[in-house]
Amino acid sequence: MDIVMDADALNVFLAREFPQVAADYRVGRVDAGGLEARLIVSDANLRPGGTVSGPSIFALADLAIYCAILARIGPVALAVTTNASIDFMRKPEAGKELVAQVRLLKLGRVLAVAEALIYSDGGVEPVARCSMTYSIPPKRQDSV
Repeated sequence: MDIVMDADALNVFLAREFPQVAADYRVGRVDAGGLEARLIVSDANLRPGGTVSGPSIFALADLAIYCAILARIGPVALAVTTNASIDFMRKPEAGKELVAQVRLLKLGRVLAVAEALIYSDGGVEPVARCSMTYSIPPKRQDSV
């Protein structure tokens, strides 16, 4: 499926539809292979001990996968997560942004399945792996 929203369009969409969190994330790459997005880590994302919290890592995966789907289907704000699984594999590096690399595994009319690998910026070993399924709402048919 062709790309219908590039990184700039996705960032504008996030700012318009999710202004409460849009400043914390940035979509940086959208191509045939997938999408890359980052969490701009702040004190709000840290848990005691100075590491990034699990909920913050999960939120990055969810947002990145959502954007990877929208990059193919367009700005469908009501596409929703129906299943998620995450494996936390290692502690993120202190003081670094987190980067999600997303690969779409299936994009159907009703469901999309994708995987995200989360890295500390510049790291080679993933911090977490997440797989998600999204429900895509049916296209609205305007009555004549």
